[in-house]
Amino acid sequence: MSDTNDVLGITDDGGVRFLTFNRPDALNAFNQTLWFALTDALASAANDDAIRCVLLTGTGRAFTAGQDLSEMSDPSVFDDQEPGYQRLMPVLEAFPKPLIAAVNGVAVGIGLTMLLHCDIVLVARSARLKVPFISLGVTTEASASLLLPQVVGWQRSAEILFTEPWIDADQAVRDGLALRAVDDDALLAEAEALARRIGAGPVEPITETKRLLLAGRAEAVKAARLRELAAFERLVGAMMAGGAAEAGPA
Repeated sequence: MSDTNDVLGITDDGGVRFLTFNRPDALNAFNQTLWFALTDALASAANDDAIRCVLLTGTGRAFTAGQDLSEMSDPSVFDDQEPGYQRLMPVLEAFPKPLIAAVNGVAVGIGLTMLLHCDIVLVARSARLKVPFISLGVTTEASASLLLPQVVGWQRSAEILFTEPWIDADQAVRDGLALRAVDDDALLAEAEALARRIGAGPVEPITETKRLLLAGRAEAVKAARLRELAAFERLVGAMMAGGAAEAGPA
């Protein structure tokens, strides 16, 4: 199977589903269409015995720059639609097969936090990662409040969240956010070779092993996501109320 729609490239080959974020002019930022496309592609891969591994990467200069902020500023986008983030996260956090990320460039917001749900992350030497939640007036997402301290340690997690530094490829490896840094021109070939090695394996032992890896944290990850969502909605509500108060009565 090979398919490229406006926002997500999808290719199935050798037991691997290759998913490529394809909004390069927007640094692959997630709009509703991309959220939904990724959700559907992962959900169908989860139920397809021919798919044993999924590889995520991006087109152009970015892995993904996170949420498309132009959509966040337009509430009408979400009329009669579940926000795409809320649709994706239950699928991503419970994805039953190995998930590899090849971080080819800028990774901001969900571009970093989704890596906490990947089993193996390779990062291009030119890549830069960042979580600008507090500066945007919001808070963590994708269960990062639970998973980030588990991966990088409490104090480094606090530094990343509270001071929002850019994280280069070597630091991402030291932090445990990536397995290794790879020269830019070798990134996809190395990630593909790894994915194909996994994809050549038998599906039942692969999925059973992934199930066991997820079992110890599944409920905690879901609970963290729901706490974060409630906090996010409180903060956004407070910002909107503050803006209305400053504007005065209509």
